[in-house]
Amino acid sequence: MAVVLITGCSSGFGKLAALAFARRGDTVFATMRNVEKAGPLRDEAAAEGLNIQLLQLDVTDRASVDRAVSDAIARAGRIDVLVNNAGIGAVAAVEDFDDDEYLRVFDTNVFGAIRVTRAALPHMRKQRSGRIVNVGSMSGVVPSHFRGIYSATKGALASITEALFYELYPFGIHACVIEPGFFETAIDANRMQTRRQATSDYAPLLAKYEPGGSRVPAGSKRVDPQPVVDAILRAAFEDNPKRHYVVGKDAEALSDLHRRLPDEEFAQLVLRSMPALDDQV
Repeated sequence: MAVVLITGCSSGFGKLAALAFARRGDTVFATMRNVEKAGPLRDEAAAEGLNIQLLQLDVTDRASVDRAVSDAIARAGRIDVLVNNAGIGAVAAVEDFDDDEYLRVFDTNVFGAIRVTRAALPHMRKQRSGRIVNVGSMSGVVPSHFRGIYSATKGALASITEALFYELYPFGIHACVIEPGFFETAIDANRMQTRRQATSDYAPLLAKYEPGGSRVPAGSKRVDPQPVVDAILRAAFEDNPKRHYVVGKDAEALSDLHRRLPDEEFAQLVLRSMPALDDQV
């Protein structure tokens, strides 16, 4: 059985993945910034008789990251699978982000994943084995309006994962990225709000955009997140893992459209799906 360390386990994909790995009999270190939010995970694990070890880990704090990884190594002696899942959502016009706000999103979604990966890699290189599974987003592949900053972080994470794939290959370590579409998780409920967005010139457009989540051509219906968890497990254990796992019918359709259509044709398709600004605004 494997030793697995997962970030962002208080809810969503992280919590579900921790339970899924534990059901396999893996040694699971479920980490989160605020362990006071571990109640739902702890309760579900207890109800199923699963052994999940909780660790405090704030991906934006290097000391916290190093401490958690060292603790996992001290307890289990190795880390076979690292799932970088911790993330923060942000839906607002690019112009409406102050410097500290977009830095916060990058610090969590990009630099946080780098910090945890950097802490785990010396142990994986010593083992000459390991899997790095980064939870990205289809937004990183096909950015959309009002998700520019979030999309930029997920695009950066995908690029970093590509570089890691090549850099780590000689050491027997595989890096890949999961790219889901829209699934039912807490990321939207927990997303940050920018100071300016409620009163900005973009507010009428954002208000129309919000009810549908993302009005991309492939649709925006949120569905059960279990397929994302299944993809994380496949990435962790299958013999010939991919570099990219596109998950969800909406993500597959959008990825296919983006790949097949000329840039201008795709752009016009997106523009036709966007809300219009009322004349009186």
